[in-house]
Amino acid sequence: MYFGGLSPDMSREIRLNEMTSVLRPLNPTAAAAACDDVTLVLADGEANMGEILRHSDRDTFASAEDAEAEVMSLLPRNAVGEPFQSEGDA
Repeated sequence: MYFGGLSPDMSREIRLNEMTSVLRPLNPTAAAAACDDVTLVLADGEANMGEILRHSDRDTFASAEDAEAEVMSLLPRNAVGEPFQSEGDA
């Protein structure tokens, strides 16, 4: 399953606040496979979203927001920026 009509040989790059655009209610294994071509742009570099989801110990995600929360919990703290700083803060 490929979201957004992309073929398997293409890759996508998204920001953390755009995760729900590619996540659907799925089990982590299916979500990881569907997101293998997604590169998350982090505060301190990049990460493959499929690889991150492979570290989940969840059975299923109830929603895209649930999957997003799981990805966020699996990222190191410095991946999302400085503590207590929201996106857009200067």
